[in-house]
This record gives sequence, C-alpha cells and structure tokens, in this order.
Amino acid sequence: MRKKLVALLMSAAMAVGMLSGCGSSSKSSNTGSVVSGDDAGGQTTMSVDGDYTTLNVWTFIELHQEFYTTMAEKWNKEHPDEKVKLVLSNMQYDDMHNKLSLALESGKGAPDIADIELGKFPSFTSDKDIKLRDLTDVIEPYKDNVVQSRLDIYSKNGKYYGLPTHVGTTVAFYNTELLQKAGIDYTTIKTWDDFKEAGIKYHNATGKEFATAETTAMWMVNLMLAQKGGDYVDADGKVDVNNDKVVEVLKYIKDMQDAGALGVVPGGQPDNEEAYPYYNDGTYAVQIMPFWQTSRFTSYMTDLKGKIAIAPVPKFGDDDATWTIGGGGTGTAVIASSPHADLAAKVMAFIKLSPEANEEVWNVLGFDPVNTSVWTDTSLTQNPDNKFVQFFNTKPFDALLQMQDSIGFLKSLSESSAPSINNIFCTQVLTNIFENGADVKSELDDAQQQLENELDS
Repeated sequence: MRKKLVALLMSAAMAVGMLSGCGSSSKSSNTGSVVSGDDAGGQTTMSVDGDYTTLNVWTFIELHQEFYTTMAEKWNKEHPDEKVKLVLSNMQYDDMHNKLSLALESGKGAPDIADIELGKFPSFTSDKDIKLRDLTDVIEPYKDNVVQSRLDIYSKNGKYYGLPTHVGTTVAFYNTELLQKAGIDYTTIKTWDDFKEAGIKYHNATGKEFATAETTAMWMVNLMLAQKGGDYVDADGKVDVNNDKVVEVLKYIKDMQDAGALGVVPGGQPDNEEAYPYYNDGTYAVQIMPFWQTSRFTSYMTDLKGKIAIAPVPKFGDDDATWTIGGGGTGTAVIASSPHADLAAKVMAFIKLSPEANEEVWNVLGFDPVNTSVWTDTSLTQNPDNKFVQFFNTKPFDALLQMQDSIGFLKSLSESSAPSINNIFCTQVLTNIFENGADVKSELDDAQQQLENELDS
C-alpha cells in the first residue's frame, strides 16, 4: 500500500468493467477471495471468514480500495457479529459520478456506498428527495473530535450526508533555504501585508517570484475570501460572484502580482505536473496549499527534502473569524435504498472517522486527519520513521494545532451552483485577470451575468 503513489488519491483511475449493484444477498458464508487490478476490471474483493454482509462500494480513487479494505478488516476483528465483505469497484472520475447519478434516478443498479467528490456532492443533495442516507446518527459518536467545517460541506438542512476523508487545512509551505538567502524570516510573516512585503523583498533580491497567483485553481483565493467573511453566493444561496469582498480579494492578489511578489506558475497552480519542476529548482519559494500537498512534495518535489517549513497561513488581521479553510475533499455516502444502509453507515463511519482510521490517514497518505484527537499524539505526528516527518524541517502538525479552532469553509461549496462557479473562475476569470490584465470588477460582472444565464436556463 505504501509503495503506490499517494498522488493517485487526487486523480482519476482506470475504468471499471462489470459492476455489482446493492441487491446482493444479505448474508453469506465462505472465505471469499481477493481479486484486483486488470483481472477484475478495476474491482477488489475482500477475503472474509465466516458469516458476513456484502457491501458494494464505488470509488474513483484507487488507493481508497486498499485503505477501505484494511480498515474493514479492523472493523471485522472488533465486530465479529457484524462482519462485512467489501466489493470495491474503481472507476474513472466522470464515469463513476455519471453512473451513480443514473442509478439513483432510475432506482436500479446503485451500490451500497459511494465516494463523491466535493465538487460533485451538491448535485446529489439538491433535490427534495435526497437519495443518500442521513449519516447524522453514525457521526455523533465521533463528532466532538471531528473538524466541524469538514462535516458542514457535506450537509443539507442540518443533516450530514457525507463522511470526509481529510481536513485539507490550507497552510503555507516556505522554502527556508531560498528565503534565508534573501534575508527573509518566514516566522515574521503574520499578515497578508507581511506576505506582500516579503514577496517584494524577495523579488528585489533574487529577480524571482516569491509565490504564485492561481489561474486553474482557487486555493488561495478561497482562503482569503473566507478570511474576509465573504463568499460566492448571497445569504439565500444565489450566485453573487461580483460582490465587494470577491472584488477586494482579487484586487489584493493582483496588487501583489503587479508588485512582483507573485507570478503565474506553469499549469496555473502548485498542484500540477507542469509546476512541480519550478518549485524543485527554486523558481518559486512559497506555496499556499491544502495540507495534502505534503504528498506531492514527497513524490514529485524530492529535491526540496529538508528545505520546506510548514506554517500557518497569513491573515488580514486578528479579527478574522476564519483563519484557514479546508481545501478539496471526497465525501463517502451511503445509498438510502441499500438493504444494508444502516450497517454500511456504521462501518464507513468507523473507516472514515475513528481514531484508528485517522492514524492510517496520516501514516500512509500524509493527510491531516479529520479526527483531531490524533493531532496531539506526538508518538504518531512526530514519529521519526514517518516519511513526512523526515521530509519537512518543521513539525507538520504544529501549524495545524495553531489554527485548529479557526478552520472555516465557504457556504457556496455545498450549493448546487458550486461546479459552475468553479468552472468559470478556473477557465476564464482568473486567467483573464492574472494573465491578460483584465479589470477585476468588469471580469466579475461578466462572470455573474454568464452564471445567471446558465443557472436560470
């Protein structure tokens, strides 16, 4: 498991052939078998002794198959009277979400459990008749230790329909070797004004850009907007992308770019195969990214080992209610019509939210666990044998603990308009502003009109 690239967690995987629905027999008794890879058409089946309930799981993330199997085996040991056998089908991203949507609409062929990517999740909770099981009851035993904002992004009308995989806490990754040569102490960067000043100083000293303005993602934009208390929708959930706070944030970033503090990295954002070499060779010194970027460093920016510090992100001021936000994510849902929905919900809550599961999330994947009870276990978070602990020159969880009580989210991420908003920003708005020099307000006004036309049609 540890030998596979962690980056597969964020990418589409190979297509699946024959898929099993949720109509399998309730109880079975045999030893089962393990089938995976090409021979199974993208399907993995657990090996289970004795009586068990078969649960069919759809995912678009290959490594989730192995993680879920490992944790299901632990469930079976702890719950011998409620053993499960997971049959996991791994599909290409769009194929899986499209097949799931069709299965739920037709009432035929749906799995018991499905991974649903954050950007797709609102489309599965937009109807009055939500076809996902309410998971509020199975979340309750873990709720006090789970980051609330990560639950909220998969909620609707006060009920929770998805189990988060990680927090994705947005942090700052500083190349301390480069900054020290330019006379910059990253620990003095507390505000965005400090960040801008450091960027200008770095550019004047080196001729290179300090950090990056994004054109194909919205990690830093979303963070700064949340810190300002803004969003892309109004109080009623209607699209409002040209409001004063969105304008203010994009103008602030544009001012940093014009001052030489930021540049547009190839690929348009730090998490991109085109961008990795430019960080590896020192062209850029800073990344503002979700914590899961740790896995990209250990896989694709290996020349930076021992040179990167993980720190809290800058704020606009001490009165910012939100310090940071979670970025990205996959919510695991249980299909309400499954004959095994209640058992599936209990099992997946254990697999996604229990302390045991969250230890594995850090050890194997390098992600920040949603169950913060493990954040203070230094035997885990500072284990000298952990490859992520070895890579960075700061203790990775120190930054998380500083921001733990102020991890917010954007309401718009749980609205049905979220995919359309993200699409227009990442294909048009940000490129026009940061590469083509478009006026911020005019560009946002155009985007607002386009979105209104699209969503009202």
